Amino acid sequence: MITRASCLAQDAADPLAFLRAQFHLPEGIIYLDGNSLGALPRSAVTRVTETLQHQWGDGLVRSWNDAHWMTLPERIGAKIARLIGAGAKEVVATDSTSVNLFKVLAAALRIQAERHPERSVILSERGNFPTDLYVAQGLIDLLASRLEGGAESTPSLVLVEGSEELETALAARPALVLLTHVNYRSGAVHDMAGVTAKAHAQGSLVVWDLAHSAGALPLAVNEAQADFAVGCGYKYLNGGPGAPAFVFVAERHQERFWQPLSGWIGHAAPFEFDPQYRPAGGVGRYLCGTPPILSMVALEAGLDSVLAAEASGGMAAIRAKSLQLGELFISLVESRCSGRGLSLASPRDPLARGSQVSFAADAELGGGYALMRALIARGVIGDFRAPNLLRFGFTPLYTRFTDVWDAVQILSELLETRAWDRIEYHEKAAVT
Repeated sequence: MITRASCLAQDAADPLAFLRAQFHLPEGIIYLDGNSLGALPRSAVTRVTETLQHQWGDGLVRSWNDAHWMTLPERIGAKIARLIGAGAKEVVATDSTSVNLFKVLAAALRIQAERHPERSVILSERGNFPTDLYVAQGLIDLLASRLEGGAESTPSLVLVEGSEELETALAARPALVLLTHVNYRSGAVHDMAGVTAKAHAQGSLVVWDLAHSAGALPLAVNEAQADFAVGCGYKYLNGGPGAPAFVFVAERHQERFWQPLSGWIGHAAPFEFDPQYRPAGGVGRYLCGTPPILSMVALEAGLDSVLAAEASGGMAAIRAKSLQLGELFISLVESRCSGRGLSLASPRDPLARGSQVSFAADAELGGGYALMRALIARGVIGDFRAPNLLRFGFTPLYTRFTDVWDAVQILSELLETRAWDRIEYHEKAAVT
């Protein structure tokens, strides 16, 4: 039987429990939204303050050299590489996930145009994160406006539903496959190695979005033979709101083409100020403009908060605790909130889920938006995705088993008393 006392015992035995002290966590708050924005690492405050006061304040422009600001994208990229199973020289931290996705899609299409000029389809899922689809369509529209010669040469975006449709569509040999490794709504996980192998067998390249994966579960992009990947720095990597993202380019693809946003930091010799662009060697050519130093420093602090788990089992230990937290949450919700309008919207199999659990709210709960607002008002922070999903993220670095117990206790009380059904909770906020 699960009790609060048994949850306390799990916390006492947790090998990752010491990591919680790394974070600023407000008193009285149960934070279950690290899948949207990671908590603030205490070290980020110290490091950003040092950068502001001393490196910028005292060092001024000299800090580009003295404080090694110019090498931050590569240094941080090498740390991210440790978390995603890449080589140290295959990842850089730069720009946003959307911008990086535009870069790699364009580069991958150019590679395929050389190898398979008859191919022009980008294959993805209807349930993919919308911005990924927007970026793909924007690139397609841009390329289509410059192409001549008929429909066969015009790029297109083909969307499928589910693994069965995906497999059928792969047989049509698309140029590229664009997938998010962990679905942002349900938390469902793709078999990266399996899908990549099937795509490669058809001569297709694969681009993975790791935004909801990196820092949450073990990844092995090189072992899976991934071609390109992108991901953000502000979810499980704890880099802060709007943190720089990252881009992975397999070494075998790095020298083939350069990406279309050919800015000066991606130049082979930025400070020669050559009017003609020459791409840097390796993944450095996927850089573009001047690195945002303050954001980079905060991101590095966030990464170090994840890498601090290496001494206690690293990503394997993080994944093991994530699975335990998710299973505990599902068990408690289904036993204590049974018959009250919530149904599991994430895969039942824990190995098929990322580090989040989603429940769908029925019409009796008004779709669940007001319920999530009421939870947040009671100090349990998750988030809502239209039309009816309540998402709860579990970040093993700072989420406790007792947090899960207490969160479900509050959820149960709100459902039992219908305290969620107040006018103020139904008013839509700008961010849900």
